[in-house]
Amino acid sequence: MSGNQNYQLFFDFIKAYSPSAFQGINPNDALMEELEERMKINNQFLFVADMMELRILFTSKNSKEMIGILPEDVRFSHFMNFTHPDDRQRLILGRTKLIKSANDMFIARKGDLFLSANLKMLNSEGTYSNFLIQNYLYYTEIPNKTVFYLKLHTKIDWYKNNGQGFHYYVGNDLSNFRYPDQELMQKGSIFSNREFEIIQLVALGFNSEQIAEKLFLSLHTVNTHRHNILKKSEKSHFSALIFELRENGLL
Repeated sequence: MSGNQNYQLFFDFIKAYSPSAFQGINPNDALMEELEERMKINNQFLFVADMMELRILFTSKNSKEMIGILPEDVRFSHFMNFTHPDDRQRLILGRTKLIKSANDMFIARKGDLFLSANLKMLNSEGTYSNFLIQNYLYYTEIPNKTVFYLKLHTKIDWYKNNGQGFHYYVGNDLSNFRYPDQELMQKGSIFSNREFEIIQLVALGFNSEQIAEKLFLSLHTVNTHRHNILKKSEKSHFSALIFELRENGLL
């Protein structure tokens, strides 16, 4: 694991180019040269989009080296195709959360939101790498009323979760928008992969007996998992937990 954890450059980038809707960016500007070099060192690339038009406005240079696509050719659709089948449902849920949040901001004429998650995605060599996806949404009225979306991709093949859930954050605490370390990656789902699988089945209406049959587990094991899930989440009922996870774009 390596990388420069100073993310102020990304906010400088937003401040400098948001007023022009990220158009006409000069790659030889000192800010852009420093930002591109920093992302190259950190195995990162970003794109910026207009969420009201669902249109990518700018993509940084390193996309070719990281996912094998030239900056001018990057499209939203690529990421669904590039994401590992095991992680596509989380990608869909996260994308739904982002679109809803952007629409809510546009209606309210204010707001911002930060969302991050790790997903397995195809790299430029055609194999799967672990990526941290950091998403920042914000409403603006300059140069026109819209919601801009900065999406930063960081390759984190050093990170292994050993089956203990996955990283996920949604909120307004921008201290989480930083170069990933072990502490950051441990934020998110507090549930193991098996526990989250059981939560998903409960959300679909399965009872304990049906879950046991589907997962080839004993009824006692399923009930133990259900007890531990509620204890971890500090919820009294699964309905409250499922509502919270859906609100956060996890179910």
